[in-house]
Amino acid sequence: MKLTGAQILIKTLKAEGVDTIFGYPGGSVLDIYDELYRSDINHILVRHEQGAAHAADGYARTSGKVGVCLVTSGPGATNTVTGIATAYADSIPMVILTGQVPTPFIGSDAFQEADIMGITRPCTKHNFLVRKIEDLSKTIREAFSIARSGRPGPVLVDLPKDVIQAQLEEDKTIAAKPKSEDGGKSPDREALKQALEMIVKSKKPVILTGGGIILGNASEDLQKFVKKVKVPVASTLMGIGGFPGTDPLWLGMTGMHGTYYANMAISNCDLLITLGTRFSDRITGKIANFASKANLIQIDIDAASINKNVLVDIPIESDCKTALVHLNKLLDENGFAIPGEEREKWIDQLGQWKAHAPLSYCNSEKIKPQCVIETLYNLTEGEAIITTEVGQNQMWAAQFYHFDHPNTFLSPGGLGTMGYGLPAAIGAQIAFPEKTVVDIAGDGSIQMNIQELATAVNYKLPVKIVILYNGYLGMLRKWQELFYGKRYSHSYIRNSPDFVKLAEAYGALGLRATRPEEIEPTLKKGLESPLPAVMDFHVEPEENVFPMVKPGTPLVETIINSEELR
Repeated sequence: MKLTGAQILIKTLKAEGVDTIFGYPGGSVLDIYDELYRSDINHILVRHEQGAAHAADGYARTSGKVGVCLVTSGPGATNTVTGIATAYADSIPMVILTGQVPTPFIGSDAFQEADIMGITRPCTKHNFLVRKIEDLSKTIREAFSIARSGRPGPVLVDLPKDVIQAQLEEDKTIAAKPKSEDGGKSPDREALKQALEMIVKSKKPVILTGGGIILGNASEDLQKFVKKVKVPVASTLMGIGGFPGTDPLWLGMTGMHGTYYANMAISNCDLLITLGTRFSDRITGKIANFASKANLIQIDIDAASINKNVLVDIPIESDCKTALVHLNKLLDENGFAIPGEEREKWIDQLGQWKAHAPLSYCNSEKIKPQCVIETLYNLTEGEAIITTEVGQNQMWAAQFYHFDHPNTFLSPGGLGTMGYGLPAAIGAQIAFPEKTVVDIAGDGSIQMNIQELATAVNYKLPVKIVILYNGYLGMLRKWQELFYGKRYSHSYIRNSPDFVKLAEAYGALGLRATRPEEIEPTLKKGLESPLPAVMDFHVEPEENVFPMVKPGTPLVETIINSEELR
C-alpha cells in the first residue's frame, strides 16, 4: 500500500502528538486539507495567516507544546512572517508548514511562489525545503525536535505541491524521532559552587529572571531556591509569572517601565543572579551603569546569549531548571549558612524604596486604565490567562495584574508586535477551554487583527477583549508629549469604529464603559458571558505609563511620575 505525501504528513504530525493546527487553506495545500478532512486533528480556521501564527504561538506559550500552523504558498506564507519573528524573538517552539509551488517551478516566478526559505532564514531557528517525499517524515520529526530542544524557537518546513501529491510505500513512511533531543545541558559544578559562595557572602543580592525560567519549567525550583537563600526577585517582561507576583520577595518588573524599587535594587545590589535573560536594552537602560556595583552570575541555555550584552563574572551554560535543581541540591548537601541579619537589612531597604514609590495612580472623573486592570485582577482572583497587545496596555497589564503562575502572561516582548493579543488569546483558549482568557488591548492595536473575532465566534470561544480606548497610539503619544514638544504627529487615531457595534456584527457581546462606576459591572457582565466579549473602556486619553527610564539613561534615574519631568 502506498501513501501520499499529505497522508505521510498527517501521520507524522499525529506521531508527534499534534492535536491542533491553526491555518488557512490555499491551492498548494489543498491535498493536505483533504487529508485533514479525514483526520481527527483539530483544525482552527483563522481569518488571516498572521492570526494563525500568533494563535499557534499563544497555544505553545500556555500549553508548553509545539504550536503548529499551516498556510498556503506565496502570500499565505509571507503573511506568517510577523508571527514567526515574534516567536523567534521570544524563543517560542513552533512549526510552520507552508505550501510551495511544485519543485520544477521553484525559481520560475510561478503563480503564488515566494522564497519563504530566504525570507524567514533570519527569524527561524531553522527552516527546510522538502524536495523528495522520502525526506518528508524525517524532516517533520527533525523540525519538531529542533523547535522544542535547547533554546526553543520556530522552525519552518516548506512543502512543494508535487512532494505532497507523490506516493511512497507505507512501510517507508514514518521516521523515528531524532536522537538529538536533549534534556538540558549539565552545568559546570565548580561554577555552581562559586556562584553559591558568592550568594552566601553577598549582603545585597537580587535575582533577575527572564523568559528562560518559564520556558524551562523552572518556576517551582526557583521558589525552592528563593526560600532557601532569601533573595528578592525581579523579572523582565518575559519572566512575569515565573515567580509569584504576590510573594513578599517579589520586586516586580525591572527596566524602562519597571518598578522604582526593582530598578533601585538592581542599581544598588552587590550581586545579581540572572536566570534565562539576555539583557535587552529595555531592561538594562544605560549598559555602563547597569548593576555597576554588583558581581554578575548569568545562567542561560544559549551560549551565544552569555556575555553578549553584559559581561558577567560567572557564566553558567545551562537551562534554568537543571541549574536550579543542582543549586538546591548543593545547598542541601553543604548546609550553606545564609547571613540572615544582612539579608533582613537589605529587604528592609527594598521595603523603604517600595513605600517611597509604589505602583499607583490618581483617580479622577474619567476611567483610569490602571483601575480597569486592578478590577479585572480582583474579579478573576488572579487566575486568568492574560494576553496583551503592545504599548501602554501591555505595560499596565504587567504592572497591575499580579501573576502567580507561569504561562499565564502572554506578551510579545522581544519584537513588540501590535495585533498579537487577540489571536494569541484564541490559541490559549483552545489549549485551556475551561480557563478565563483575556486580551488587554488598545484601540489602535486591536484593529491590527480584529478579524480574528470571527474565529472566536465561529468556534464558540469565550475569549474576552478589554480595550483601553484613549483615541491615540498611546505609547507613541506619550513619547511625543515628553520628548517631541507635544507634536502629536499621526498618533491620534481618527474614526475608530464603534467597538460595541463591531462586536455585535461579528456575533460577539459588545459592552462599553465611560465612567469609573461602570468598570466593575461591565467587567462582570463580560466575564460571565458565554460569548466572546468586547469590553470598550473609554479611559483618560492622556494617561501616561510610569515609572519610566528615559532611553540611554541608567536605571537609577527612574522617573516616578510626570511631576519629575517638569
